[in-house]
Amino acid sequence: MSGFLPYGRQTIEDDDIAAVAEALRADFLTTGPTVEAFETAFKQKVGAEHAIAVSNGTATLHLAMMALGVGEGDVCIAPSVTFLATANCARYAGAEVVFADVDPDSGLMTPDTLAEALSRVGDRRVRAVLPVHLRGDVCDLPALKAMASAAGAVLVEDAPHALGSVATFGNEAHPVGDCAYSSFASFSFHPVKTLATGEGGMLTTNDAALAAKARSLRGHGMVRPAGAEPWVYEMPELGFNYRIPDVLCALGISQLAKLDRFVERRRALTARYQALLEPLAPLVRLAASPSWSDPALHLLTVLIDFDAAMTSRAAVVESLKAQGVGTQVHYIPVHRQPYYVNRYGLADLPGADAWYDRCLTLPLYPGMSDEDPERVVEALARALSL
Repeated sequence: MSGFLPYGRQTIEDDDIAAVAEALRADFLTTGPTVEAFETAFKQKVGAEHAIAVSNGTATLHLAMMALGVGEGDVCIAPSVTFLATANCARYAGAEVVFADVDPDSGLMTPDTLAEALSRVGDRRVRAVLPVHLRGDVCDLPALKAMASAAGAVLVEDAPHALGSVATFGNEAHPVGDCAYSSFASFSFHPVKTLATGEGGMLTTNDAALAAKARSLRGHGMVRPAGAEPWVYEMPELGFNYRIPDVLCALGISQLAKLDRFVERRRALTARYQALLEPLAPLVRLAASPSWSDPALHLLTVLIDFDAAMTSRAAVVESLKAQGVGTQVHYIPVHRQPYYVNRYGLADLPGADAWYDRCLTLPLYPGMSDEDPERVVEALARALSL
């Protein structure tokens, strides 16, 4: 065994360390020119008009809700298979959450599951629909946007898994983050994500007014009145301290320059996994990928029929751990979390439950060797007694 393989890991190289060291020697540790430089490079990479760098991925979603004016009496629709922050951001703003079911084989919100969720809204006002590009695969954005618009809502793409992913609708390819179908797209730079800054996040949008609103809210709601003395500031509304340091943005700029290489490596490892997993079918198979989606997978998730294998997920996880292979589960459906059960009761979302019952995330990150997927799949076969 050549060492433990976690399910995800950052790739930090010497030039990343040098970029951070240079930022530490500069005049600004935070709220300096490197923040704007990172924003400019990022928006150019994904094809958006505006980018707003913030302290973490959860902050991006909260700022999106606040910039859109989401508040008490409103409803936001989020898929149940996601991280907690997708739903929590609506609650931070005072809105209620209606959970949408997902396709049991891809984990994605679909037009059908959105339609069913909309049928449970009643006479309340829907302000935002938050599709999650789970694992890196892209939702059916044109269809979801049309349905959201018909309900008087906008799309906010929760895309922390999907930096580098591309979706082709009709004959037009869209990098995730270009906001061709959404008011905002939200990214996270947590260490296991495709681009790492330690903590950090980015909002992209094509709406100048929304961008300006998010920037103001990022810094306590402070603005500089035109023509005022240089020390004068005003706070016309309550904001937050969601600023990101220059040091982290320096790392982000260095990492962004490698994004194409990271994406290529993730796709190559995914293709290797796909070939190696075929003999384990139908007991084990990769999560489904929509035809329009060309993902740069953040998560390599397989669906396992644990009942047919006459074992449990816990037993498989422990066996893999003993063999030096780390795993994770993405995710426990949010509609089953105690806070939301206490608030709304337990929703009947069979797709989310079916996804959760079978999902297991295997190691995937650029630093893996060409031989590591074979090691992982062999360990999985042993864990399942195949």
